[in-house]
Amino acid sequence: MSVTYRRGRSAAPAGVRIRRAVARDARRLTRLVTTSRAYEGPYAPMVAGYRVGPDYIETHRVFVAVGEEGRVLGFYALVVSPPELDLMFVGDDAQGLGIGRLLVAHLRDEARRAGLSEVRVVAHPPAEGFYLGVGAERTGTVAARPPAVMWDRPELTLPVASP
Repeated sequence: MSVTYRRGRSAAPAGVRIRRAVARDARRLTRLVTTSRAYEGPYAPMVAGYRVGPDYIETHRVFVAVGEEGRVLGFYALVVSPPELDLMFVGDDAQGLGIGRLLVAHLRDEARRAGLSEVRVVAHPPAEGFYLGVGAERTGTVAARPPAVMWDRPELTLPVASP
């Protein structure tokens, strides 16, 4: 199932649709993660060598936002048990267009269909403001786990019902 969003319903570009990811999306999703400017500088080791594989896409609820020419603009991965947003990325050139908000709205719908009331988010520190802006509430801090993660991260809860 794919959902198309048009102007009027959202601030995103006309014709953006969200669909379930498929195995052949793996390289494009990996590229979104590993080339993200949000993970430059001290955050770069976190995504160095990171891979979104076809097996990951098949195991989890992964959805992509796609533009009119079929270009992947962003994606998210929802883990149902325990309920957690595992990944969310929007391409650098698609940021500020409302794609992240569309993905969160879709995430809420998907979580509701799965019978969830809230979803845990362990955010990349620079993304905390985005999650607070879409209605998440800060619940704590997840301590650094060197060498994989060298910094503390905000822990939030995203209610499934829209704010």
